[in-house]
Amino acid sequence: MKRLLALATTLLLLPLAATAATVKLAEIHGAISPASAAYFLRALDEAQRARADLLVLKLDTPGGLDTAMREMIQGLLASPVPVAVWVAPAGARAASAGTYLLYASHVAAMAPGTNLGAATPVAIGIGGEAGKPGAGRPAGDKADKGKGDKDSAGGGGVGSAMEKKAVHDAAAYIRSLAQLRGRNAGWAERAVREAESLSAEEALQQKVIDLVAADLPELLRQADGRMVRAGGRELRLALAGAAVATIERNWQERLLAAIADPNVALILLMLGVYGLLFEFYAPGHGVSGVIGTICLLLALYALAMLPLNAVGVLLLLLGIALMAVEAFLPSFGVLGIGGIVAFVAGSLMLIDADVPGLEISLALVVPLAATSALLLAGIGTFALRARRRPAVSGVEAMPGATVEALEDFVHEGWVQAFGERWRARSEAPLMRGQRARIVAVDGLILVVKPESKGEQSC
Repeated sequence: MKRLLALATTLLLLPLAATAATVKLAEIHGAISPASAAYFLRALDEAQRARADLLVLKLDTPGGLDTAMREMIQGLLASPVPVAVWVAPAGARAASAGTYLLYASHVAAMAPGTNLGAATPVAIGIGGEAGKPGAGRPAGDKADKGKGDKDSAGGGGVGSAMEKKAVHDAAAYIRSLAQLRGRNAGWAERAVREAESLSAEEALQQKVIDLVAADLPELLRQADGRMVRAGGRELRLALAGAAVATIERNWQERLLAAIADPNVALILLMLGVYGLLFEFYAPGHGVSGVIGTICLLLALYALAMLPLNAVGVLLLLLGIALMAVEAFLPSFGVLGIGGIVAFVAGSLMLIDADVPGLEISLALVVPLAATSALLLAGIGTFALRARRRPAVSGVEAMPGATVEALEDFVHEGWVQAFGERWRARSEAPLMRGQRARIVAVDGLILVVKPESKGEQSC
């Protein structure tokens, strides 16, 4: 009887188990970058293939690149799986690009003690920030390449025009997201134009977000039963008893995230340059050359994804070139010191962004510059020592060496030198077997002088 009762209970619970809700969890911490976009889009695809009821993006970001942010939002808006963006844990933030992601989400949530806002675009890009040296074609943290940076109150010309275009474009973009999700469009514009920020509780009161949840179970409880529009259809979230599965980054995404860090990219660049430099300076088995080439290629790939300042790039390349020239053509430190100064200045200006997480750390630049200076000093020291040493090969090493006459001759004849037969010239007659010393080399003829009796041969 008990067995029959257990079997009946199992059969009754099977439909419930088959329809149990599935929630996928993805986490992004740090600046929004191409690595973040690749990870998020894969999480969307995996949630769709698993027919998940909800994808939760746990977010803590100071902002990031416009191209990566827009790629993420485009995938989110086209996703048939609802997406909840949850700013957590306590102390986290969704600044700049994170604010746009919150507005684009189907369910916007924040943990207590978090904040969002400060979505004013800042100028980043290969042309440099407006007003900085090398400014040309600015881009935006929240405005795409070809747009400007912060909306400035004064000043005219191309810079201010580009800045206004960037701010207007960013404001229109976030306003469209607010209208799409029925959220506070007025505050969204102020976040762009005036860089306003809100706490979680204030955001809930002003209808910027949908709910405040301290943990994931509370988030799912509050989101259960909400109506959302995803994939062109209205859905009611049924999240009771949902099973949560975390989507981890794969090794490609971890590698991309690691090398996309500007500091890591700079280290790889220097390793690549020094590897090739050492290989050219002292050719060996090619180990340093291979390692240097790999590091250099990884650095170039990483830098291609980052917003670069044109002047910073030129100064960095100039510094590396001067240090390389100093290694091959010692100039008593003039080129080396100039190269170090250019390298430090270029490194600090290399990444043209005001977004935390996308800047070169001074704590990294100084040790790299010091290491470069020590390497240059070591190379210079070895070069000076080498110049003081007597020559050990070639024509310069031949004077002073001992030769042996192979025949009797008065003016010219044959001698044995360095294991070979040489034509020799001597002012004094030489007898067969007599030793002489080389005093000069005239083309392929050795100018010799007979050894005196008290002179030691070597």
